[in-house]
Amino acid sequence: MIDVVEILQHWHAGRPKLVLSASLGVDVKTVRKYVAPAEAAGIAPGDGLVLDRAGWAARVAEWFPELSDARARSSTWPVLEARRELIQSMLVTNTLATVHQRLRDEHDVRVSVTSLRRYVWRAFPDRRGGPQPTVLRPDVPAGQEAQIDYGYLGRWCDPLAGRIRRVWAFVVVLACSRHMFVCPVLSMDQSAWVAAHVAAWEFFGGVPARLVIDNLKTGVIKPDLYDPKLNRAYAEMAEHYGCLIDPARAAKPKDKPRVERMMPYVRDSYWRGRTFGGVPDMQARAVDWALTVAGTRPHRSLHGAQPRAVFQAVEAKALLALPGAPFELARWLSPKVAPDCHVSVDRVLYSVPWRFIGAQVDARVTDRVVQIFAAGELIKTWPRAQRGRCTDNTDYPPEKVAFFMRTPAWCRNRAEALGGHVNNLVCGLLAGGALHHLRSAQGILALADKYGAERVNTACARALAAGDPSYRTVKGILALGTEIAAPQGPSSGSASAGTPAHLHGPDGLFAHLDGNDGRDEPGAVSA
Repeated sequence: MIDVVEILQHWHAGRPKLVLSASLGVDVKTVRKYVAPAEAAGIAPGDGLVLDRAGWAARVAEWFPELSDARARSSTWPVLEARRELIQSMLVTNTLATVHQRLRDEHDVRVSVTSLRRYVWRAFPDRRGGPQPTVLRPDVPAGQEAQIDYGYLGRWCDPLAGRIRRVWAFVVVLACSRHMFVCPVLSMDQSAWVAAHVAAWEFFGGVPARLVIDNLKTGVIKPDLYDPKLNRAYAEMAEHYGCLIDPARAAKPKDKPRVERMMPYVRDSYWRGRTFGGVPDMQARAVDWALTVAGTRPHRSLHGAQPRAVFQAVEAKALLALPGAPFELARWLSPKVAPDCHVSVDRVLYSVPWRFIGAQVDARVTDRVVQIFAAGELIKTWPRAQRGRCTDNTDYPPEKVAFFMRTPAWCRNRAEALGGHVNNLVCGLLAGGALHHLRSAQGILALADKYGAERVNTACARALAAGDPSYRTVKGILALGTEIAAPQGPSSGSASAGTPAHLHGPDGLFAHLDGNDGRDEPGAVSA
């Protein structure tokens, strides 16, 4: 749109019409058309007349009324004005786009949405939602601010994978010097986001005091004007380097205009028309481009100075120094503790104490370790594994870990302490397959807690004599209290009806005990 006031101001300042036409991109005949009324009124360049923009605007409204009132030159104005009350009522509950659609479909009003918008701006100034003035941000002191964003570069044929990949550019622009860092990435996950920041600080040799970022999930979990909730890995990075994260307002790209404005430039100058051998080649060439091309271009906002030169002269020394210790990149996950006391982290199972079953915990994952936190408290640390299951038996409830804690070696030592017959029976069980009979051996040893070592030892003697050294037999003997009773019935042939039902040995099993009270056998007691 031609700004007539600007034409008259430049003409009155003494600029020739041909020069004015070339600089403003307006045909010289158009310039003459708008200057003619001023010349007719006796106004001449440099005549000493003092008029500000408002004064020239008043003259333009007088000389060209059709320019100041859109109604005088609009063919759609009468059509819309006839439905003024309808449009006003619809604007109360609907957006302008919906009003346009309903006027077209329900009332057969054939106007463009742009014409409707202009009409609404003029007819209902209180509902004006049109262009708002852009307030230029003041200059930022050196080292105080960096603006950060992702920008889509395009599609790239990966020669190694043999498929098409989408590529984004991570871009950091220092607000003072306009020096930038560019890092192409194939993934915009949490690790790539933080790693790109670390690479940027190494590139600049320091850290700006304040980081203005977009509200993407890898940086900001929950946007808020006053108290945004930051991603924990990103907050750790900021704490390590001593900088402040200051997210832009949601859907307000003008809060970080210096990086937003660079996205088309990066896409056009660095990306388009180039081929790359792989991601490392892509990233190395991006760094070289930022130094030799973007860093050496004359920048209009710097009055023609080069961003890299301004950075080296002014901003490099104002950045925060890099910490002595390197930053350890970590990811934060939120797994849930399963009923088996394990959490899943990167498809590997890690055990945690059983009291946290069902709880949502936080897992901090680095290249070396996996740390599990509950309510901010560290509850478990594991070396990082690539696959499988990592289990600490002490994480299970005490009453549930007997099978894991009471190993065959422990069972043999415990049986030896309880008595010779217990030792013979348990060692016999474990000799025939330790894993298959481990639970039986554990059960026999546990009987000593209820019946005492002496009774269990005697019961084991009878079970061995009966030829049935099993947990069921020993427990039955103790339950009936028959570990010291003499067997009934004949000494040979089938067992008598008096033989206890819980003894499952062969017929005539106790015949050899007749006439021998067992005192010759260690640990036996008289029947």
